[in-house]
Amino acid sequence: MFDLRTRQTLLLTLALALAPLLPQLPLPLAIGTAATALLMAWAGSRGSLPGWIKLPLTLAAILLVFASFEFRLGRDTGCALLAMMLALKPLETRTLRDARSLIGFALFAPFSTFLLDQGPTTLLLGMAASLAALACLQRLADVEAGIRPLPISTGIRGIGKLVLLGLPLALAVFWLFPRMSTPLWGIPDRASSKLGLSDNMAPGDWLDLMVDDSPAMRVRFDGPAPPRAQMYWRGPVLWDFDGRTWKNSRPPTPAMSLDATPQEVRWKYSLEIEPSERHYIAALDLPESPAADSLLSPDGNLLSTRKLQSLTRWQLVSAPPASFQSRLSADERQRALRFPRNLNPRAQHLARQWQMQSGGRAEVILDAALAMVNQQLAYSLAPPALGDNTVDEFLFQTQTGYCEHFSSSFVFLMRAAGVPARVVTGYAGGYYNPVGGYWIVRNSDAHAWAEVWLEGRGWVRVDPTAAVAPERIYDTVADRMPGSFAGGLINFNQAWNLVDLVRSGWNDFVLGFNAERQSRLLNRLGIDSLSPERLILLLSIAIALSLFAMLWWLSRGEREQDPLLRAWHQLSNRYQRFGLERERHESALDWSRRIAAARPQDADAIQALALAFSQLRYADDSLNLTAQNELIQRLKRHRPR
Repeated sequence: MFDLRTRQTLLLTLALALAPLLPQLPLPLAIGTAATALLMAWAGSRGSLPGWIKLPLTLAAILLVFASFEFRLGRDTGCALLAMMLALKPLETRTLRDARSLIGFALFAPFSTFLLDQGPTTLLLGMAASLAALACLQRLADVEAGIRPLPISTGIRGIGKLVLLGLPLALAVFWLFPRMSTPLWGIPDRASSKLGLSDNMAPGDWLDLMVDDSPAMRVRFDGPAPPRAQMYWRGPVLWDFDGRTWKNSRPPTPAMSLDATPQEVRWKYSLEIEPSERHYIAALDLPESPAADSLLSPDGNLLSTRKLQSLTRWQLVSAPPASFQSRLSADERQRALRFPRNLNPRAQHLARQWQMQSGGRAEVILDAALAMVNQQLAYSLAPPALGDNTVDEFLFQTQTGYCEHFSSSFVFLMRAAGVPARVVTGYAGGYYNPVGGYWIVRNSDAHAWAEVWLEGRGWVRVDPTAAVAPERIYDTVADRMPGSFAGGLINFNQAWNLVDLVRSGWNDFVLGFNAERQSRLLNRLGIDSLSPERLILLLSIAIALSLFAMLWWLSRGEREQDPLLRAWHQLSNRYQRFGLERERHESALDWSRRIAAARPQDADAIQALALAFSQLRYADDSLNLTAQNELIQRLKRHRPR
């Protein structure tokens, strides 16, 4: 058993260990895990529960975790299960051995968080948990030895020394460990999908995405950036419609080159894409060629060869097309005209009227559809729910929706009127961070538009949402923030820019430290090229030097706390090279006489210092801080002649 203060320290350590992991879990499960931890801490302080209560409680907790992820296995399921087991652990923590086990298991929580998020906040919370664990282990050792625990300030200094001891070794491993282009093992998929672009789209699917202002990617242009109204970041192209859901049921195949004629303008840029657990790289419409480790489909999609499970960077060149796929095969034309003919009869009737009145001219049908959208429809992120005939209900009843509704209904009308069309999803616009000099594309910038195929021009982008609410497509974070208050002393926009710049810098210098960055670092040190074998040798040397420095520091023993005694011992060390260091049994005056006999040139100075030291150390004025500080400075300045 241990005292109440020790138990409180143990529970605080557990709370700090769970702190970085809980925000990565679904909100209801995170609240349930935190509530379970509090309840188990209270129950554990009252006594032990019988086994017939513990067993069903544990099974219920496990069932809650799996139910939260719809009984799918994944790394987030495993992390959530770990958090719940740690929340139950205080119930059976009774002895010092139990306490040490709890700390050991608790440290898995911040480490497992890095499987879900690798941001600076996660690192800081993980470091706080690790320091708390060291402090708690130190207190448990004191309790076991039966001695009074160290004061908090003393304990923090001791832990700080331990951290500083390990810091050179950690930096050596981070900078010099060979960086590989592909990992040694794969990371399991997540059980719960992250917000992002997908292969299907149905009314209402994007509500969570449209209100999420977290960054999806950051863009740095090599030269001038295109106007924001031309920033269409191309994602999945959806061809097939079952009356409610648009999807791409055919897997994308790589294309040797796009059947596109680019305009003269070129945009060269780099993408920094946040993890999305998907393959799609939202490139500026249209990419000229695929980047390394990616493929380009005939639809203009850029896809990574691996799932984007971590931060990735891509160097691309895009150009707006003058024409895109000017020839349409019979199969593609049939696919671009297919729609369920047993649904949405009013929309089909209207489209046939346009077809008859225009004589089948696609441009006239296109103008009629855009005029209808502009005059009769309204933009809203809270549209009414739709039934089976989604297009009819949106166009003629609710008449309010967002880009999902607009693009879906527009493409349906085009197909019903005999004009090949398809839905394109991606992002539109972006926010320029003037502090960092880059663009931020957020999840809420997700957008869907239409492409219609016109003779002689190929696929042409048509954005029906822009005809109704262009300000909603190209709004910015600054437009949504309250600006500043307190007389302009606090500016939310500037603070948001600085916070994102910190995250971008973290991505660049920590998460983006790859083989290329490692090579550039070694080049600055004068090492032009280094094979993996030599790099491992250099790493081994750095580790050996770090370990030697750690052993040397530890061999120095505890530093003298009294500054006067410390200066006095340093003075003795200066005479060590003459064989005149002070013996442990030797008084200050006896030592000074021995030095005076051996080195007459130092006699007056060393005897005066010894006398002042003895008087200040043992006389009544030993508490005179001014005299003590003066003597310390005299001891530090003295050097053997």
